[in-house]
Amino acid sequence: MAVTTSFEQVRATQLAAGTSGLHRGWTLAINRAIGWVVDPIAALLIIVEVGILASGVFSRYVLHNALTWTDELGTILFLWLTMLGAVMAYQRRQHMRLTAVLRYASPALKEWLDIIAATIVGIFCLELLPASGQFLKQEVIDLTPALSIPRSDVVLAIVAGLSLILVVSILRLIDSDWKKVAIVLVSAAIVCGGFYEGRAIFAGLGNWNLIVFFVLVVGACVAIGVPIAFSFGIGSVSYLALTTSIPMSTVVGRMDEGVENLVLLAIPLFVLLGVLMESTGIARRLVDALASLFGHFSGGLNIVLVAAMYVVSGISGSKTADMAAVAPTLFPDMEKRGQKRPEMIALLATSGAMAETIPPSLVLIIIGTVTTGVSIGELFKAGLLPALVSCMFLLAVSMFRTSRQKVTLGKRASLRQIGRAFFVAIPGLLLPFVIRYCVVYGVTTATEVSTIGIIWSLLVGIIVYREFDWTRAYPMLKETATLSGSIMLIIATATAMGWSLTQSGFANQLATMLSQAGGPVGFWALSIAMFIFLGSVLEGIPAMVLFGPLLFPIAHQFQIDEVQYAMVAVLSMGVGLFAPPLGIGFYGACVIGKADPDTVIKPMIPYLFALVASVVVIAAFPQISLCFLHRQ
Repeated sequence: MAVTTSFEQVRATQLAAGTSGLHRGWTLAINRAIGWVVDPIAALLIIVEVGILASGVFSRYVLHNALTWTDELGTILFLWLTMLGAVMAYQRRQHMRLTAVLRYASPALKEWLDIIAATIVGIFCLELLPASGQFLKQEVIDLTPALSIPRSDVVLAIVAGLSLILVVSILRLIDSDWKKVAIVLVSAAIVCGGFYEGRAIFAGLGNWNLIVFFVLVVGACVAIGVPIAFSFGIGSVSYLALTTSIPMSTVVGRMDEGVENLVLLAIPLFVLLGVLMESTGIARRLVDALASLFGHFSGGLNIVLVAAMYVVSGISGSKTADMAAVAPTLFPDMEKRGQKRPEMIALLATSGAMAETIPPSLVLIIIGTVTTGVSIGELFKAGLLPALVSCMFLLAVSMFRTSRQKVTLGKRASLRQIGRAFFVAIPGLLLPFVIRYCVVYGVTTATEVSTIGIIWSLLVGIIVYREFDWTRAYPMLKETATLSGSIMLIIATATAMGWSLTQSGFANQLATMLSQAGGPVGFWALSIAMFIFLGSVLEGIPAMVLFGPLLFPIAHQFQIDEVQYAMVAVLSMGVGLFAPPLGIGFYGACVIGKADPDTVIKPMIPYLFALVASVVVIAAFPQISLCFLHRQ
């Protein structure tokens, strides 16, 4: 799991250890100044986005007068939110990255890798900033259709974001050991110079360059802990600069294109909804209601855990938020009954993988955005039953393993207690049904429905439960902006990388290779294995942005329904995401459950086998995914 340490915490550690340079005071002041400017603007943008979408829904369905400018303004502000959130995530070291190597590296090696990562991020920004300026000049003459705002004002967000990230990366280098920084910078200059002088060699390699830049370069960056977004970016920019004559402004255009879809605005808003669910007490009351119903059975709290992940996932859309909401409520009682914490965390992690298809899953929204012919509404309809099938497989393993342990049974709740618990949880129980109804039946879009959930949660927290703490509002908005920025920058750079792969002809080659995989069965087997691997190293969102547009048309050629293929792909990536030793979600579950990952790996194995078995069953029986869609 990526380290979520703020710049100030890192600086405090350096000051205590006496390892900082002489400029520690002014570098910290500059970084804080960036935060004082960026943080409140990003938080305000989230509030404005909620207001814009809510006003659009109100005007359309209450006043029967659709506003023509809301979608356009929401998209414009979304790019600014993306780039400012990316700056916040880089300041706080919260960009998604692979930490498998870092976990076993010595402190000295970690320091070297941190310097190298900061250098690579700086090189990416330096490569792209001139191109961003060119793209900015190209967009000056274009105006947005509804509001007639110059497109250059929109693209300026990319220039501002890259500039601030460059500043932060330079500050990190200044605060590191200057001798090590000098060695890294000289080495980087030599490597970059060698690549530049080798352009003639690259020109003769053809598509072998894809291996060099998108496997070796990107793979090496990801392995040493460079954030995934910047790893994708440096690979794409280097490939296009050294092997083609395509101007670098094209990369900026593809990044802009990657985040300009209004549907993606659902990501930060559903992230905010997940945070609100936890802070207003809605999630806790849902768990309490389920515990009153099943808690007295042998292994009953295991049922509650899986069921709670199923229900809560349908509201927050964030698996980390789901686990953080469920575990603290259930784990103390589970331990009192004699259950072992590693076993509990194994079930928690695999339940998170199971819940990947439950709407409003962010990955489902991405699939509906980057692929053609796949409706988000249909994905939301289809996702419930595959997750339920995976639930049954997990519970079968859980009940079998619990039956072999000495577990104390809980006290049976009376009908009055059960009724009261469910009555108190009614606001939370209704919310997922409201969300799904609004999207499936066209009352709102997948983006707009998130505002309904946000307003609902605020009203419940303020009026019904009276638990909403206004002092937490600003930190919640900053948390939302940070996570959203880290996700959206991945989508932006992955869009550029996917475009580069397509231009190279890789898509056609991949289609040819997979079409010879032994028919539909062979294609299913390769797809499941591929998505499990991609889920473990890239996570679902960047993996789907990169490979979704390539693989879904191939599935269609094999007469596989795209919705069924989406369900299998998402669940497979969920397995990879929560599978040790690489899955980031696995380490997230261990952190939330407060246990050493080494103690959890063995209990995870039977649950992972159960998940894989459920994926195979869902692939074998299309009706599981399509029964709610009325297809033949």
